[in-house]
Amino acid sequence: MSERGERATVLVLGGTSEAREAARLLDEAGRPFLSSLAGRVARPRLPVGPVRIGGFGGVEGLRSFLRARGITAILDATHPFAEQITRNGYAAARAEDLPYVRLARPGWSDAPGAETWRWVADHDEAADAAAGLGRRPMLTIGRRHLGHFLGPLADRPALVRVVDEPDHVVPSGWTVLASRGPYTLDGERALMREHGIDVVVTKDSGGSYTWAKLEAAAERDAAVVIVRRTPPPWGAGEVAEYADPAVAVAAITALSG
Repeated sequence: MSERGERATVLVLGGTSEAREAARLLDEAGRPFLSSLAGRVARPRLPVGPVRIGGFGGVEGLRSFLRARGITAILDATHPFAEQITRNGYAAARAEDLPYVRLARPGWSDAPGAETWRWVADHDEAADAAAGLGRRPMLTIGRRHLGHFLGPLADRPALVRVVDEPDHVVPSGWTVLASRGPYTLDGERALMREHGIDVVVTKDSGGSYTWAKLEAAAERDAAVVIVRRTPPPWGAGEVAEYADPAVAVAAITALSG
């Protein structure tokens, strides 16, 4: 774990563009805060202000951290698929009786063309679906989940786009492209044309950074497989959830006094 910065009040669970915007707003308002990144990306984009990198050691480790640092509120702005830290953050906030606000970009379920995509529950189902829908898949599901696709797509010339090098040894016929968004429509068109992509596999991450691949897939009539988001660990109405960083920052500021 690494850390820089002083004592904080709001803990921003980050790693997303929304989290970086929230940090900027808190910084401009002069509100004490600390951003926390998981450390799973080799060269993360850092927000302004104080930052810590690394895990907490589960719910109990996070609770200890909150008490030691005098944290009075948690703003969870992690990736929609960072389920573990969201569960832990919510559980720790409840146990310590701290305000907890969720800042999350909307998903793509209502986006144009979403009704034509194959929506699946997990990565195993996504791999099986991709195997049946095309011969030249493009995988944009992150390096940690590639193991689910090794069997079903081992004989396909898959294009795998990741931020960092994969954790798994991939088949010799696969092409690994290490890159980071945002991506342009022209760039996605050219990439899919070069590799003859006929099925795109991704997660319901939402936002605009990676939306262009879905536009490009529609233009070339490529199939799309999307892994659904896991339901949050709270019930309807139990947590204040926002898509706008400014609104979320205003909410957490009001709740934490």
